[in-house]
Amino acid sequence: MTQFSTSDAADLWSVAERMADAARDAILPHFRSVGLTADNKVAGGFDPVTIADRASETAMREVLADLRPQDGILGEEHGTVEGTSGLTWVLDPIDGTRSFISGTPTWGVLIALSDSTGPVLGMIDQPYVGERFMGGLGRCNWTGPGRDGTLATRQTSALADATLFTTFPEIGTDDERVAFQRVAREVKLTRYGCDCYAYALLGAGQIDLVIEAGLNAYDVQAPIAVIEAAGGVVTQWDGSPAHDGGTTLAAATPELHAAAMALLNG
Repeated sequence: MTQFSTSDAADLWSVAERMADAARDAILPHFRSVGLTADNKVAGGFDPVTIADRASETAMREVLADLRPQDGILGEEHGTVEGTSGLTWVLDPIDGTRSFISGTPTWGVLIALSDSTGPVLGMIDQPYVGERFMGGLGRCNWTGPGRDGTLATRQTSALADATLFTTFPEIGTDDERVAFQRVAREVKLTRYGCDCYAYALLGAGQIDLVIEAGLNAYDVQAPIAVIEAAGGVVTQWDGSPAHDGGTTLAAATPELHAAAMALLNG
């Protein structure tokens, strides 16, 4: 993993916050606006994108062009830019566009900084609520309207005591849904459809598990950095690294992660 000095880390966090601020300014005029429309990006289903998604990513890329032109970029809407620094910013301008166009405030802006080993810095920002969750490079905290605090996962070790969040049954294959249900039957409470905000709640110690499938790198790199900084564990269902996407199992503790992984794998 790349080594960063204290001043380097502070500079990188300043860039991340500048990007998040720019994304907020680009998105909020469109949220719950009259006449907001969405284009569908896929032929065989519904994967919406709005003017707010595109404007958000454009705004973040403009910050990077000004402050970090040497870094690479991987973004959901505007593709990949190769850098020369060995670092890549991984951007999801609105994670949860389905929620966004439905008016629910569970979507968010995802910003991660990654080296060859995976994410080293991550931010989950919810512009409408005004909350920001940050992990990596010396930070493990959240800020909100009139409040802030330290991120720390709960110490839940048994599935019977756990609260599980997911976007199933909307995503995943039939076999993946069956595997998910094996875990859901064993937990205390299951809630659905919270997008990236579920990962923020895990890092903040409010829930215990997030299980998903069909993810891309830009969906998960920021949550990985936040949750790992808070003391949690994030892998694919088979225990391999999750930063390139695929399936994701995020847990508050190693014990809970192991118990859920055993059921996911039958």
